[in-house]
Amino acid sequence: MTTTKGSRARSTAASKAAKPGFHCTECGWTCVKWVGRCGECQEWGTVVEDGALSAGPKTVAAAPRSAAVPIGQIDGRSAKAVSTGVDEFDRVLGGGLVPGAVVLMAGEPGVGKSTLLLEVAAKYANLGRTVLYITGEESTGQVRLRAERVGAMADTLMLASEMDLAAVLGHIEATNPALLIVDSVQTIASAEVEGAAGGVAQVREVAGALIAAAKSRDLPVLLVGHVTKDGTVAGPRTLEHLVDVVCQFEGERHSRLRLLRSVKNRYGPTDEVGCFDMTETGIVGLADPTGLFVSHLGAGVPGSCVTVTLEGRRPLVVEVQSLAVGTSFNYPRRTTGGLDSPRLSMILAVLQRHCSVDTSKSDVYASTVGGAKVSEPAADMATALAVASSLMGKAVPVGTIACGEVGLAGDIRPVTGIDRRLSEAARLGFIRAIVPAGTAAPRTKAGGTPNRLELVEVSHIAEALAAVQ
Repeated sequence: MTTTKGSRARSTAASKAAKPGFHCTECGWTCVKWVGRCGECQEWGTVVEDGALSAGPKTVAAAPRSAAVPIGQIDGRSAKAVSTGVDEFDRVLGGGLVPGAVVLMAGEPGVGKSTLLLEVAAKYANLGRTVLYITGEESTGQVRLRAERVGAMADTLMLASEMDLAAVLGHIEATNPALLIVDSVQTIASAEVEGAAGGVAQVREVAGALIAAAKSRDLPVLLVGHVTKDGTVAGPRTLEHLVDVVCQFEGERHSRLRLLRSVKNRYGPTDEVGCFDMTETGIVGLADPTGLFVSHLGAGVPGSCVTVTLEGRRPLVVEVQSLAVGTSFNYPRRTTGGLDSPRLSMILAVLQRHCSVDTSKSDVYASTVGGAKVSEPAADMATALAVASSLMGKAVPVGTIACGEVGLAGDIRPVTGIDRRLSEAARLGFIRAIVPAGTAAPRTKAGGTPNRLELVEVSHIAEALAAVQ
């Protein structure tokens, strides 16, 4: 009788141990039964079966391939960044490509990812290095035509069209490149893994194999990644954790401006931004993109005000334009371009409540010049002055900028990085800055204040309006 009970207990324990488990492919969350939506990251359709639950770790200790040494005896010269020849690209990466680094560049279709990487490949090859460009979306002839159009031809730029992971690794063995570019990681598939190219298992296998090749050869790798409808990188979230650098390439299709943002960077800052100009003959880095964001530097125009925003650590001068016209409808229209729509509604309410600037019977249109996107509160005062200028028909004085956050009580609050903003405005020739009260004049490298930059300190939005009338 005891034996029967003991065997039943063992069989029950064995059945429980053999019970399958499930995990999320995006965040790793586990559960004992299948659910349609992950309980951790709230993603749909990412929970898959992982087999029997493990009773404990199965990996045992093994002999290391190399002995651990003191950190002071490690040669760090082999890990120094190497310039690619594209200054704005190097700026975002933190100085260039580090040997063995894997960079994932994501962006919407048609934004210019392939054009930028083709430019990087040509510049890198012109320095006397071999570059292997693997294309899985286009034929070699199509890439050749684009390279001729943008002037990205080089003798040591090797081109291959492959969609099989084994063939890609074979090309690496045959050419021994100094830089590998894969366009894109979602088009490459392995015959050893089930599923179509771009699936979770395939992307993991392809990324793992390329990362292993990069680390073993000290080979920098640039991967192109697709994005989903909400702007995130397609595929498993573990892909972003595996790579060393994740960059987002942004830009409107009808705008020339392109911004390269560093989202993750193990070798440099994560708040750096590179600016590019997309032209018919290729993509060009912009060390000073002010001309794209400002249209009226020499003459005052009603409904326009200039501000200085910060993209990462980089100050950019942006012009905010507004148009207020009367409407016969009960609900006036509020339309924005490059600005936060709820922020504009808040600014209009503050103007009406604290400055008697009535916009309840006017359609208000507000946008930025050049397709720039401004979401930080530092542009609040410039937006308010542009709207008031349009309603009153009076232009903001020439050479004036405005930086400050507008509170619900009409108060003007300080903003971060004011020194960099004012220094950039002074460098571009602005002579007057309307800033929050308590702002100190920035110092130049020579120790003096910026040339001819007059600071007008205001503590309320009404004071800012009086300063420009």
